Amino acid sequence: MDLVVRNARLANGDIVDIGTAGGRIVAIQPNLMTPAPAFDADGCLVCAGLVETHIHLDKSRIIDRCAPEPGRSPMSMQRVAAVKHTFSEQDVYDRASKTLEECIKHGATRMRTHVELDAGVELRSFDAIEQLRRDYAWAIDIELCVFPQESLTDNPRSDALIEAALKRGAKVVGAAPNYDPDKVAHIHRIFELAREYDVDIDMHLDSGNSPDDMDIHLVCDLTEKYGLGGRVAAGHGCKYSTMPLADLKVLARRIADTGVAITVLPATDLFMQGRDQESNVRRGLADANLLVEHGVNCSISTNNILNPFTPMGDCSLIRMANMQANVCQIGRPEQFRDCFAMLSDRSARLMNLKDYGLAIGNPADIVVIDAQSPEQAVAEIRAPLAAFKRGVRTVTRPRAQLHKPGAR
Repeated sequence: MDLVVRNARLANGDIVDIGTAGGRIVAIQPNLMTPAPAFDADGCLVCAGLVETHIHLDKSRIIDRCAPEPGRSPMSMQRVAAVKHTFSEQDVYDRASKTLEECIKHGATRMRTHVELDAGVELRSFDAIEQLRRDYAWAIDIELCVFPQESLTDNPRSDALIEAALKRGAKVVGAAPNYDPDKVAHIHRIFELAREYDVDIDMHLDSGNSPDDMDIHLVCDLTEKYGLGGRVAAGHGCKYSTMPLADLKVLARRIADTGVAITVLPATDLFMQGRDQESNVRRGLADANLLVEHGVNCSISTNNILNPFTPMGDCSLIRMANMQANVCQIGRPEQFRDCFAMLSDRSARLMNLKDYGLAIGNPADIVVIDAQSPEQAVAEIRAPLAAFKRGVRTVTRPRAQLHKPGAR
């Protein structure tokens, strides 16, 4: 064996040693007898790494170059579009690498990043993130989802750029129909591209302040029609939070039956929604736990970091889960455990990662979290202490120590 992570606490509470060789897990059992080098997890929670399903590396860390927010109307898309001409390939790489490194430090070992393609940026962002994907493969596996942020049906250049990126190997195609004058045609075109290039779909869907004119119904219909269950995801879903509970449960069962997954993005959705109100402002955050209880596969993710859509953030997925639980008034231990699964097992399922998990034969991706259980990790925002990618340590985070007067 090359390495053993000793005294690792599994989600079920069992304490085991995890042996690795050749970048893969080769043993999971108590008291492994081997002279291989060891890392002592000291009874802390371990998982196969956190999975970031929805982040925008390409437009992170640009808040300092964007115009100030104009009152209660964020105008976020327009403020980003106005500075895209400043996005050189090197600029995108430099900003994205800082964000990516923070994600890695916070325990992410897999990622799907959404990359905007339009005439303002051409393929510069795509090229930068592709290079980043290769350069950081020592610590994280990155999958690119290419999509048209600034419309599609009246923007033939975006369509051409998306096809170019898919031909170059992008694994997922996305959508942002809210910004298109013909939302229906936009969604149909994305399904057409997904089928032509045999890639998964991950859309930005149903942000808004009322349940009117929701696109999830068409997405479910097309997913069912083309047999794409398990290969379609939708991020945001803010409108679901405005629905009467009985109607939401019906919708949840429909989403579950068609195999569409939902990603909730707490930081951005809380920052962007309810802008039409000055008091008693609605949260605009879909209840992921309720959706899960009705059969929907959900993930919780970061979305934006330090840009007009979310001018804050530290890249901690565990903090996102805690925020989701806090805002949606989640309090039972099993619900906290579900939230943790939305950063790990459920996120891996959304991305169709067949080799994810602490199992013999899988990649030796192991993250040690300063907690005794998934519930504690979410409730107390416990930090990762160490991370390993294919059996090689990539992160070390010392515990904070108190220096009491008189203590030796």
